[in-house]
This record gives sequence, C-alpha cells and structure tokens, in this order.
Amino acid sequence: MARTVVITGSTSGIGLGIAEGFAAAGDNIVLNGFGKQEEIDAAVERIGALGSGSVIYHPADMTKPDEIEAMIASAADTFGGIDVLVNNAGIQHVSPIEDFPPEKWDRIIAINLTSSFHTIRHTVPLMKKAGSGRIINLVSAHGLVASPFKAAYVSAKHGMMGLTKTVALELAEHRITVNAICPGYVLTPLVEAQIPDTAKARGMTEDEVKSEVLLAAQPTKEFVTVEQIAATALYLASDAAAQVTGTHISIDGGWTAK
Repeated sequence: MARTVVITGSTSGIGLGIAEGFAAAGDNIVLNGFGKQEEIDAAVERIGALGSGSVIYHPADMTKPDEIEAMIASAADTFGGIDVLVNNAGIQHVSPIEDFPPEKWDRIIAINLTSSFHTIRHTVPLMKKAGSGRIINLVSAHGLVASPFKAAYVSAKHGMMGLTKTVALELAEHRITVNAICPGYVLTPLVEAQIPDTAKARGMTEDEVKSEVLLAAQPTKEFVTVEQIAATALYLASDAAAQVTGTHISIDGGWTAK
C-alpha cells in the first residue's frame, strides 16, 4: 500500500532527491517549494513517472503558518492521511554577527526551524489517528557543531535537534518515530549559493572555499550525495527503523567525529 509523504522544500536539492527516492518506492508525494511554474510542473511529471504513486504540488510559503496548515490539510484531503513528514525546507545567509541583517535572522529561523513546528503540530493528530507515522527532520552537521558566520543557520539547526528529541518523547507510545538526518556538505544550490558570500567573509577565492572550508570539514574529502541522504530517509521510514526514534544519523564524511 502506497504511503503518503509530505516533503517541504522539495523542488530542488536534497528535498527533490528525497521525493525521487520515495516516489521510486511507489509512494504518493506532496512536493513543496519555490521555483518557476514550468520547472515545478516538469518535476511533478518526472517524479510521478518514477513509480506507481501520485504526485501533487503545494506552494505553501514556509514563513506563513496558515499556508503550512493548508498544505497539511490538502495532503490529508487528497490522500486520506500523512504517513511520512520530511521537514527539509531551509535557507542560508553567511555574515559576521555584527553585520548579520536582523531580517535575515528572522527569515532563517522561520523557515529552518519554526516551519517544522507548524508542520509537525498539524500532522501529529493525523498520525495518531492512523496509529503510526514517521517524522524525519533534515538538520545538518550544524545541528551538532558550529561554524563561524552562520549564526542564524546554526541556531536554527540546533533548535531542530531539540525539537526532534522532544517530539520523539511525546510520541514514543503512539508508534510515531521522530528522527534527524545530519548531512555534511552536499553540492546543492543552497551550498553553491553560499560559496561567494563565504569567500567574501573569509577573504578567499571560491575554489579555496570548496577545498579549504567545505571539504576541510569532512575527513573523507568528498561531498555527500543527495542519493545517500534519500536512502537514509527511506530507511528511517521503513519497518526496520521502528525502534529508532529521538536520535540522528550523521552523513558527514566523519566531520562530527572530530
């Protein structure tokens, strides 16, 4: 029986890769995110062709609680419930703390942390009614360790770790698991976009940022792939992970082992 999987921030990057993984497994997918309409339409069609499930798109803005509520309601109305919620939406800004624009702080906290509070609070009643569910939070190695010039992002991701653990404890007797995936650096559009700002902040070239900042953090000296993250999400949504809850899986090339 096909599951219904809601994935925020899934029109590109990691979220899109996770959507592809679940679609290939035959699940119904609710895509969400920004982008040009023709690109979103193409993604819906392409993902729908990967498996036997259905794919819909909802344009909810992750800074607007009422739109988040509408997205969850739409998913439930369309498919009869939600089996898997993947909180993936995220943005980044790189700046020294004294120059960090307050509006950037507010937006990052809203999208990277607060949006997950809203998706979870609206999804949990549906999962409780169904008697099971999976909540998967895409966090980051920055949920475990810090890096300079990323005050808002690191704060939001640390908050996501606390949210993951708290909700896992609340739902432990309801057959609903809550876990975090903490990837290292993946060459997604989000990461590529922050390279110029990091170069400016550190007085480096963009190539130096890749080799001396990004991959310097990962002992394997290799970027994590979207496919590896998708496979981990599929595991956490499987029966094999029924007793895995309130924890995280790091996919960071050894970064947080140091």
